[in-house]
Amino acid sequence: MASPRILFLRRILYAAAAFCACLPAPVSAIRKDIGLAEPIMCRRTVQGRHLTSDDNGYVCSALSVDPWSRCCPRTGARFSCQGCNHDLQCCNSYEYCVSCCLDPSRTNEGDVQKLKVAKPVTAGTYTDIFDFCMGRCRHSSASVVHENAYVSDFHHCFMMQQNSSGSTESNCGSRDCGSRLAGINVLLGRQGESCNSVCGAKRQSCVPSKLSELNKCEILQKYMRCKSGCFPSLGPDQPAEVVDEAPRNLNPGACLYMQMDERLTCDGSHQHTRRLCPCA
Repeated sequence: MASPRILFLRRILYAAAAFCACLPAPVSAIRKDIGLAEPIMCRRTVQGRHLTSDDNGYVCSALSVDPWSRCCPRTGARFSCQGCNHDLQCCNSYEYCVSCCLDPSRTNEGDVQKLKVAKPVTAGTYTDIFDFCMGRCRHSSASVVHENAYVSDFHHCFMMQQNSSGSTESNCGSRDCGSRLAGINVLLGRQGESCNSVCGAKRQSCVPSKLSELNKCEILQKYMRCKSGCFPSLGPDQPAEVVDEAPRNLNPGACLYMQMDERLTCDGSHQHTRRLCPCA
């Protein structure tokens, strides 16, 4: 017969076993339905000393950037166009130009990704809309009169640039333009000549009212090679083609048309372009 001590220990073991049977089964695996949110990281401009713009379309002080995400605080206006001229699509601040350009209602990302970063055929395309806006706002052929003279304080521009194929929309069909140029001799000038000089050499006069008819990519491409593309610009010598020997920063081989017809003139010239002139 078992001793009282052994009987007591058996009772303790039975009680412990019964208690454990009442406990829930242990977790056999780690739950997979719980995940950690990926951290949000922003890209931002680094050109300015005091302001910066992130790829979400916010502008802020460089000192207020979140040190972990590198994003601007989302307290200000998104896609702000502060200090921008909406007609010209140009701004007086690089950061606000980028912010304004990022607005999907102003810039279509699908169109942006088809554009080349530079003029040569071998140049790559923009990776996304932020890449495009940073590049376009930094420099623009439409914001300067050739080399280094700004047209106005609004010299950070994000307008859509024509690609290297030179394609562009025009309100002038070939037949319409032909009829509007009836009686006009379209002459290609020599490097550095004004249209007054070009027409005068043929004992004719430049017709200022017809300059706007030549101020179109389809007309420029008809009379010139435009091998580097056709682009909007602002210069008294336009419409014109940049000569091959011009400095690289002037886009040699590119055709330039004036954005504002009211600024077209017969007496403008530039040492690195050849003008297309309407003479009669």
